[in-house]
Amino acid sequence: SAADIDVCALANNHVMDWGHAGLMETLATLQMVNIKTAGAGSNAFAAGAPAVIAVGGQQRVLVFSFGMPSSGIPSSWDATPDRPGVNLLQNLSAQSVRHIQQQVEAIKRAGDVVVASIHWGGNWGYDIPRRQTEFAHRLIDDAGVDIVHGHSSHHVKVIEVYKEKLILYGCGDFLNDYEGIGGYEKFRPDLSLMYFATLDSTTGNLLDLQMAAMQTRRFRIQRASQTDTRWLSETLNREGRSMGTRTVRHSANRLALQWD
Repeated sequence: SAADIDVCALANNHVMDWGHAGLMETLATLQMVNIKTAGAGSNAFAAGAPAVIAVGGQQRVLVFSFGMPSSGIPSSWDATPDRPGVNLLQNLSAQSVRHIQQQVEAIKRAGDVVVASIHWGGNWGYDIPRRQTEFAHRLIDDAGVDIVHGHSSHHVKVIEVYKEKLILYGCGDFLNDYEGIGGYEKFRPDLSLMYFATLDSTTGNLLDLQMAAMQTRRFRIQRASQTDTRWLSETLNREGRSMGTRTVRHSANRLALQWD
């Protein structure tokens, strides 16, 4: 509430750690403070429905949320017509693309921006499976998606701009309770980014992406140091070389994306 958050994407591998009762309490709590949800619900229809946010006059942002087994979501968490659960996407097949395409076409109108928020893949490592890249591209080519918002990894991953559309393959954890867990220090999971994307209002194309580097310390978020911001920039540049993306520093903890 303090951050004035509009939407919470709930399709992930922890949203039902406390069972159906915990999920329903989460949904009720978010509704009580006027935060829209997507990706989980009281049944399959509610879990699959997008969050709709009005922007300006007649324009809207539509946020669809999907979870995948590859992120550790049990198949038993899948929402059904008469059971609460997660909007589970079983695979990255052409059939899944068509399914999302049908959902988008049923609600999208001229001027809308569509975000596909996907909880996919493992927690650690920078490699992007080819099937993820192909799926993200097909969502843009065929399903009318403007932003692919990927997450699950506990650290930031590469950014791609495909046909002027933004693909975030892994956004890392903005805030979590993993501080102190050892063995993965080389990935710097304590560092995260806030992503501020500016889109063309008529096409949904990416015009600008600004990022603020942050650090989690003692369960609080603070601005990352210049040294840590530089580390994030160098990491994104190294991983983004094959995607044609790179970052430049604008200030002590601010980065901007450049792309070919």
